[in-house]
Amino acid sequence: MSRTLAIDAYFDFICPWCLIGNRQLQLALELLAQSMPDVTPRVRWHGVQLLPQLPAQGVPFGAFYRDRLGSEEAVRRRQAQVLAAAQAAGVRIDFSRIALMPNTADAHRLFQLACREGSPVQVAQLMERLYAAHFVLGENLGDGAQLLAMAESCGLPAKAMLPAMQGALRPFNPGVGGTVPGGVPHLLLDGWLSISGAQAPAALLSAMELSLSARAAA
Repeated sequence: MSRTLAIDAYFDFICPWCLIGNRQLQLALELLAQSMPDVTPRVRWHGVQLLPQLPAQGVPFGAFYRDRLGSEEAVRRRQAQVLAAAQAAGVRIDFSRIALMPNTADAHRLFQLACREGSPVQVAQLMERLYAAHFVLGENLGDGAQLLAMAESCGLPAKAMLPAMQGALRPFNPGVGGTVPGGVPHLLLDGWLSISGAQAPAALLSAMELSLSARAAA
């Protein structure tokens, strides 16, 4: 008998831990497929705009983190920590190419629309493309023209995605019920088991197995 596992994943495209956590989740799902091939995971993505107060044009990336962390040395330490975790997860990040901390409202609206209108393959490709735009290529996730070009590169027609482009004039409102977690990345398994942070694949697999066994026992 086949079973399903509902996974609600909360994220923002400017959060490096979300990028790392996404990779860890994919690895955990591969492990789940090996250990429990009868289970079908259903991932629902929920964008969380961490910095809705940013201007539509964004702010300088370096200055943003100096102000946030207090000094250049603190920024270097934090980035070294992130890079070590990214390397361990097989994820590429190039902080030297990031010029702006962007307003991600339109990027989230674009991805939300793609989830409704696109195929699962296109959605997965767009997520990877948006993360790469910020963390590898240094592109501006607040630029509507660039966002539409990214969507087209994933097979999503720009005309169909145009309604998502509002120039970041309004903060992103996901329009979903329930409580949005205070931080990201965050996973909710089967509506009850919460997992915060970029956890290792083995830890995620254990949580998935716990959720499935608890439901079976109920």
